[in-house]
Amino acid sequence: MRALVIFCHPRRDSFNGAVLDRVMEHLTDAGAEIRVRDLYRDGFTPQLTEAEWTGYENDVTNTAPVQSDVDDLRWCTALIFVYPTWWYGLPAVLKGWLDRVLLPGVAFHMPSSEGRDIAPGLTHIRHLAVFTTCGASRWLTLFVGAPGKRTILRGVRLLCARRCRTQFAAHYLMDSSTPATRAAHLARIDRRMAKLLRGDRASAHVATA
Repeated sequence: MRALVIFCHPRRDSFNGAVLDRVMEHLTDAGAEIRVRDLYRDGFTPQLTEAEWTGYENDVTNTAPVQSDVDDLRWCTALIFVYPTWWYGLPAVLKGWLDRVLLPGVAFHMPSSEGRDIAPGLTHIRHLAVFTTCGASRWLTLFVGAPGKRTILRGVRLLCARRCRTQFAAHYLMDSSTPATRAAHLARIDRRMAKLLRGDRASAHVATA
């Protein structure tokens, strides 16, 4: 497995940082190749500039401003996101990463003719995971529509391999969490990561059979 982990939180010592540590432990123990993008520490700029927008559909030159991120995205077979859910959605920096890095010619291909939809470009990605925290309850998040979760596990998922497997875990009511609820969530991460890694071994067996 070649795992790209996108971490998006202002503080590395947050509970999201503990989630990242747990994810990394599982990947390391499984012998996975790992690359981590810590968007805040890396100083990633989320704004799509006017120049980037103007050249957005030029898939020869559009990757230049974010080439290292694009290289990581093209390299990985598993894409894992660790972030807090704010206002039911993605943090601005993470949404900006999607805007600037998931480009035509990289994440998708522009419609081939009138009336056609885009075509997937991330078909090398076989596993997609989201591990997040939410201040709101589960029922309130679902009532609003869970737009952050849907953006990745539906929108990005459609660009990945046809049989791409997904994993998801959220700690709801994070603002009133306790040591017990946080420990329970980390145990949930353990189970989801075990499934992800078992799925990778199964995919590798199919590929080499």
